[in-house]
Amino acid sequence: MRFEILRLDLDHASETERDPLIADAETVRAMLEDAELTGQRLYIRPAPSTAAGAV
Repeated sequence: MRFEILRLDLDHASETERDPLIADAETVRAMLEDAELTGQRLYIRPAPSTAAGAV
């Protein structure tokens, strides 16, 4: 299963989204662990079946 990951930019007051990343479950797990250590915010949802840019 593929997931779409959006990183929220906490450097700006508006918390704007960066470009989405399409990744598999293993990559999502690694990104979550990193985000936990750095305090980064991620928005993760199932990727649309036509998503481009898969990792």
